[in-house]
Amino acid sequence: MNTTTIETHSSEETFEFGKRIGENAQPGQVYTLIGDLGVGKTVFTQGVAKGLGIEGPVNSPTFTILQVYEDGRIPFYHFDVYRIGDVSEMDEIGYEDCFYGSGISLVEWANLVEEILPEHYTEIRIEKDLSKGLDYRLISMTQI
Repeated sequence: MNTTTIETHSSEETFEFGKRIGENAQPGQVYTLIGDLGVGKTVFTQGVAKGLGIEGPVNSPTFTILQVYEDGRIPFYHFDVYRIGDVSEMDEIGYEDCFYGSGISLVEWANLVEEILPEHYTEIRIEKDLSKGLDYRLISMTQI
């Protein structure tokens, strides 16, 4: 496994890192996003969307599980599986069409649905370290 880490010191830097991911994303890529509440997953995701050319608001689909954005250069499938009761709910929303489709997928709280993740994906983990400041984030990206 190949892991890259970066440090950000503001929500703007976290956003910009997400934006670079979006600018370089290719159809069929799946990203998992892991981190505690309040670490900046939504800010990062908004950056990814901006990098894909999506102009509208991007919020975490906590209650709908999936939000689809089709106004960028490729479709963006944003999953938040925090409230999922059973992995079979992912079948009901057609996750395979997203994971193996013409856009990119980003799955928040992906550790809850590990058994359905594709063989290859990119895990993004965002962590705080309060000893380095309130806005400090360590972002690790691992190719799996």
